[in-house]
This record gives sequence, C-alpha cells and structure tokens, in this order.
Amino acid sequence: MALGSNQGDRDAHLEFALRALVDLDGVQPSVCSPVYETDPVGPREQTPYLNAVLSLETSLAPAALLETMLDIEDRAGRSRRAGAPRWGPRSLDLDLLLFGDRRIDEQDLTVPHPRLIERAFVLVPLADLAPDLVHPVAGETISTLLERVSREGVRPWQPCLRIAR
Repeated sequence: MALGSNQGDRDAHLEFALRALVDLDGVQPSVCSPVYETDPVGPREQTPYLNAVLSLETSLAPAALLETMLDIEDRAGRSRRAGAPRWGPRSLDLDLLLFGDRRIDEQDLTVPHPRLIERAFVLVPLADLAPDLVHPVAGETISTLLERVSREGVRPWQPCLRIAR
C-alpha cells in the first residue's frame, strides 16, 4: 500500500492513516518504508508530497480493503468529489499497489496498480521493503523496475513511521 500527503500537516496525515490501519480488524501492518519527500505529479503549483509504502497482512478481500482505504482518506479530509483535479493536492492518498501476486481488473480496482512501474515515488520506498519482489505483470523485480526510472524529485525525509500496536 502506498501512502501520500501534500496538504496540511503531511506527517500527521501519514501517521493518522497508519494508526487507522493498526486499529482495524483483519488488517495487520507489518513493515513501513522510510518516508520520502517527492515532487508532485501533475500540476506543479502544489507543495511536495510525503510518500511511503506499507506492507500489511489482511484477511479482507481486495475490494473491502480498498473501501477501508477510501474511508480512511475521507476521515483525513480527502475530497474525491466529481470535478476535482486528477493529480491535485490531497490531505491523504492511499493506493493499493499489490495484493500478493494476484491480478485484479475490476471497475474500481486494478492490481497491480497500473502506474506503479512508472513512479519513482512508489518504486523507491517499495524497493526499500522488497527489492527482490517480482511484479506479477512485468515479471521483473522491483529493483530492476526502479533502475528504469529517474529518482529525481525523490528525497529522503525521515526514517520509517512507527507501527504501534
């Protein structure tokens, strides 16, 4: 799962998401990457993002996990109203990157995330957690995929978020 924020107290939004996930039944966060500050994708008149990647265990189905993630975003003040810019600023952005080695192509959910292999702000922290993980569609490791993208605009911010149980 990817976590990102570029509005308000960015650190607090990421910590809120992590606490919300820890408190859920059927979700067990296990390892969080270091946090990176990253240049925004899309309109440049935004503040930089903070991004991290979280590994978790879950008994939830992928669609149920996605609904839970959207609820957490909503509770953090994220607006997904119609007409909002696709890559605009957001208090919290949670993306389901992978679900084991499953491939899911449903109306509201595509896994692996369709732009995962293009985005250094996701690949850098994901490579911190699982450099040898093989992408289920690309058939290559995360570290190999990372070699193909520029790391420009991805800067270390802080060590890992704490996963308190």
